[in-house]
Amino acid sequence: MTNSDIAAVFEQLADILEYKGDNAFRIRAYRGAARTISGLVESLVSIRNDPQRSLRNLDGIGADLASKIETLLDTGRLPLLDELTAEVPAVVWEMLRVPGLGPRKVKLLVETLAIDSLDALELACQEGRVAALKGFGEKTQQSILDNLPFARNPIHSRLLWLEADGILQELLVWIRSCPEARRVEGAGSWRRGCETVGDLDVVVESQRPAAVMEHLVAWQGTAAVLLQGDTKTSVRGPRNVQIDLRVVAEESFGAALQYFTGSQEHNVRLRTRARELGLSINEYGVYRLEPAAEAVPRSARGASLGGQTEEEVYRAVGLPWIPPELREGRDELVLAGQGLIPPLVKLDDIRGDLHMHTSATDGENTLVEMVRAALERGLKYIAITDHSQRVSMARGLDASRLLRQWEDIDTLNQSLCADGPAGIVVLKGIEVDMLEKGGLDLPDEVLRQADWVVASLHYGQQQPRDRITARILEAIANPWVRVIGHPTGRLINRRPPYDVDIEAVIAAAAGNGTCLEINANPSRLDLNEHHAAAAGKAGVRMVISTDAHDTSGLDLLRCGVLQARRAGLSAANIANTLPLAELLACKRG
Repeated sequence: MTNSDIAAVFEQLADILEYKGDNAFRIRAYRGAARTISGLVESLVSIRNDPQRSLRNLDGIGADLASKIETLLDTGRLPLLDELTAEVPAVVWEMLRVPGLGPRKVKLLVETLAIDSLDALELACQEGRVAALKGFGEKTQQSILDNLPFARNPIHSRLLWLEADGILQELLVWIRSCPEARRVEGAGSWRRGCETVGDLDVVVESQRPAAVMEHLVAWQGTAAVLLQGDTKTSVRGPRNVQIDLRVVAEESFGAALQYFTGSQEHNVRLRTRARELGLSINEYGVYRLEPAAEAVPRSARGASLGGQTEEEVYRAVGLPWIPPELREGRDELVLAGQGLIPPLVKLDDIRGDLHMHTSATDGENTLVEMVRAALERGLKYIAITDHSQRVSMARGLDASRLLRQWEDIDTLNQSLCADGPAGIVVLKGIEVDMLEKGGLDLPDEVLRQADWVVASLHYGQQQPRDRITARILEAIANPWVRVIGHPTGRLINRRPPYDVDIEAVIAAAAGNGTCLEINANPSRLDLNEHHAAAAGKAGVRMVISTDAHDTSGLDLLRCGVLQARRAGLSAANIANTLPLAELLACKRG
């Protein structure tokens, strides 16, 4: 099983246990393990097979969870999950896709109203039976009705990019182990860095296609063979994802990689440009356009003008190579033709992470553990931004607890530079909440003492558009607020964004010098690529932060960087690419 498979198993276990009313610490342990595993770049198989390492060294993985991982790796199943799943009605999984419905509310609906389908849930709402239940009411009932289309939309069953990446990385290792495979690359929506991925595409250069395709069929992740031809094989892989493998010769590898990376609209526009130049492009190369050329067999056409690399394909139509993240059929061809595509931001450009949590609130690791993990990742500065008091379910910090934490950070910074220049600086921060009635849940006299203030909206997400927008604009105008966290509140596949005038938010941020966050959590990626692009054009600086709740969460920076690249942003657009002194000079009350 892949990392993604095992993380999904642990999330499912946590949902079942919460549905059954099990111990909260046990539920939290499974969710924490799922986060840790999802954030791993290296496969659990390679860690398990290394005699110098242990699964128990991973954050939050003790003996019991390590044993379950071993069982899943060896057998592909977990008896405990099979046992518990049999005790839960199948409709529970459908209902958990409705934004706002957690396991406890789902259990109440199933057991009290005998809900057995989404259609039955919709009818119960229309008849007012849901509103009559304790803990629901008219607003919750209407919210369920509003969100049922979201739950039914098949696009929201696609894999998150990080989930797809976990599967693909293991597949690429396997394909590259085939002696007949030369160049091997992932393509499709994964390569473009899309937020969600429907299927996986792999392009391989080989002189013996049949051997490579047999190698794919023999992969332990292959559940079923859907198609096996001369140059293409499709299989059903982990998480039921379809995997399409295409094998081409050396002279066509770049053309095939470009073609199968897409997007469809990008390829249509590229081929339109080619036709205007008297050329045609397909997955085999670039050719002079002859009358009825499409009807002429490839072997009978003239020599290809390019196709061994993607650079050759783009050069043939007078363009520089275009980064895959930008290939969505927008204005990338025009910008490339004018030489206006900037150097996109890279992970190495990021100097610090400015949104994370510790065990002081709802994080899994201590302040010292988070700092040590940041040092190991080469970060130059971080901000500790635990929740403020409004987020009571996370044991949010009131003013006195926050000031004590800041004293601890001062002491830690002093110890870090005791023997010379510190390798990292820890900023005194807070994720302050925007109150439903307006204002922030900590006073300005406290916030002014912070190095870094993230303002976020966690409650009242169903308020009208003008009210939510006003709350965010008020936070932007606060002189001590540096950045607005996850500005639209969405959770991909789980919750739509709240109704906010994002154009007004971007304009206010530009006018006040307040940053907007690109939250790197793969379930958030908020701002989305369109809003981030608009903010960049408006002159707003963005901050790419992980919102990490454990040390492994710091590895998610790469997901935020990918989102920024899809928005066409360079390092100049991202505040936390700056040296610390310049960062802190960006906005000050």
